[in-house]
Amino acid sequence: MAREFPHDGRPEEPPDTGTATVGIRPGGTGGSRPGDRVDGGPGPAGTATEEPDARHRLTALQGLAALSLDAMASVAYGPESIVLVLAAAGSYGLGFTLPVTLAITALLAVLVASYRQVIAAFPNGGGSYAVARTHLGRRAALVAAASLVLDYVLNVAVSVTAGVAALTSAFPALYGDRTVLCLAVLLLITGINLRGIVDSAKAFLVPTAVFIGAILAMVVVGLFRSGPASTLTADGHASVLAGNATTVGALLLLKAFASGCSALTGVEAVANAVPSFRAPAVRRAQHTEVALGALLGVMLIGLSVLIVRFHLQPVAGVTVLAQLADASFGHNGAFYVVQFATMVLLALAANTSFGGLPVLMGLLARDNHLPHVFGLKADRQVHRHGVLALAAVAAALLVFSGGDVNTLVPLFAIGVFVGFTLCQIGMVRHWRLHRSPGWRGKALLNGFGALLTGVSAVVVTATKFTEGAWLLVVALPLLVLAFEAVHRAYDRIGARLGLGRIPEPPRRARSLVIVPVSHLSRLTCEALNAAVSLGDEVIAVTVTHDTPEDRPATEALRRDWELWNPGVELLELPSVTRSLGRPIAAYVTGLTDRRPGTRITVLIPEAEPAHLWQRLLQNQRGAVVAHAVRRDTDAVICRLRFRLAAGGRAR
Repeated sequence: MAREFPHDGRPEEPPDTGTATVGIRPGGTGGSRPGDRVDGGPGPAGTATEEPDARHRLTALQGLAALSLDAMASVAYGPESIVLVLAAAGSYGLGFTLPVTLAITALLAVLVASYRQVIAAFPNGGGSYAVARTHLGRRAALVAAASLVLDYVLNVAVSVTAGVAALTSAFPALYGDRTVLCLAVLLLITGINLRGIVDSAKAFLVPTAVFIGAILAMVVVGLFRSGPASTLTADGHASVLAGNATTVGALLLLKAFASGCSALTGVEAVANAVPSFRAPAVRRAQHTEVALGALLGVMLIGLSVLIVRFHLQPVAGVTVLAQLADASFGHNGAFYVVQFATMVLLALAANTSFGGLPVLMGLLARDNHLPHVFGLKADRQVHRHGVLALAAVAAALLVFSGGDVNTLVPLFAIGVFVGFTLCQIGMVRHWRLHRSPGWRGKALLNGFGALLTGVSAVVVTATKFTEGAWLLVVALPLLVLAFEAVHRAYDRIGARLGLGRIPEPPRRARSLVIVPVSHLSRLTCEALNAAVSLGDEVIAVTVTHDTPEDRPATEALRRDWELWNPGVELLELPSVTRSLGRPIAAYVTGLTDRRPGTRITVLIPEAEPAHLWQRLLQNQRGAVVAHAVRRDTDAVICRLRFRLAAGGRAR
């Protein structure tokens, strides 16, 4: 009787030489499993071992460049979203810009504090998914994962189209080529990320620093001005401000708050990608999360103060950020630096998804909710298949939208609030379960955050539902069902393979190797050499056709085989049709019935040309035979590659 032993069904991988520490977290309290790696997690002594592949992992500063671009770039459209909603109440409504921004910043502080705790409790990454999986159950975890997957994919498409839109605004002649430009930017970002997250961080460090420096400088300069330095950018453009409005309702403020919360997308990316940091990974990731929250909060509040200070009114065709740059710096070189830095960072904000989503997909693969191939890593700690899958889906969205950002924006920033809410609820349960010092205050903070993000999710979805958000409402459950379908498929495969059970001791069975041949050559000789080494018995088979054009070749092979006399029987399999694979498969089926205890192997010799284009010259007989045998029998298939050197010599 086979004995059972613990098995989680995760994809088998070679040992990760970059592991800092390997440990077991008790009882799933941190969302980890036995054998999971805790990269730089806080140990009993607070120590961490230096990783051999540390150069392929992020420092705190590099993490800011690789994982915060989405959040940083949101200052280009977050304050504008607030202003455009409040403009419906006229100039009186714009007076609430700063209070709404302060409320959003307070929520940002709650999220940063929460995700710092998530990073410490779940050092294997996953963010909302890891929290929900541990404390809310599998279905809630899949909802969180699906919402993050959709948001990350949309972030790539929205960021790229927004960056290209800024470019085509400066150079209108390029407008007709915006789809091609979007795909080119996506290809560039994908190529950089395939080289590793550290290389992407290094490449995007300078643009990130320029953008942050430009925004902070603009805020500081604007605070010292009593009035706008220039209004040239807005001159001649129609105002979208409503007139004669003197009241602001709670619903309008709530809508402005929900729209401005688009600036919070990307806050969770650091928690999703903790394993990408150098040891001690937890501490570095927490520093990155705090730095991200501090910079984003300062920029949001600073821009809102300038909007109120300069009595800015939204106008058609000009961004709020452009008006603020004009008012602070004047219409000069500094103005264009802000615009160019914003354009570049908007395009590169897609990198946040490339840093966070492949890690999340790897965790889903380890839990059997995605194909196991997404759990594999390349030499540079790159989840290559996740990067390529993200790029492919984003490219399809870009082609579908025609590079138009307005087509995608209504779908953006909805899914992330679902993840925020589930994460906050899960952390409340986390504190109630562990009751660490000060747990009541932490649970209250997370509960308040869950209330805010939950309300925001409902309001954003309701206000954008008819604009296209219904697609996301439909896509979310479909994606969850897809995860469940993959999990069920792996369960069935595991049951058939007997995963989780110690198999019976191996026993030797008589081995019979069948070698299909069509003529004599060195390939035939090598195939028989391999066959007699593998099996107790070897039979060579050839398919014959009783037609005038085929008889000479059959007779020549029979004669040459007798002259060669390799000590292996050549069996002719007559076929009344031109089929090649079916006669061999039928013969193997008959052998299986007559010799039930014999292990049958079909060894198919194939020549492998030196150049890829030469494969077009092959007749693909081996592939035809392999397909037929695989489809109709349970025999083992062995395809013997006989490599041909460039000069025509075999090796």
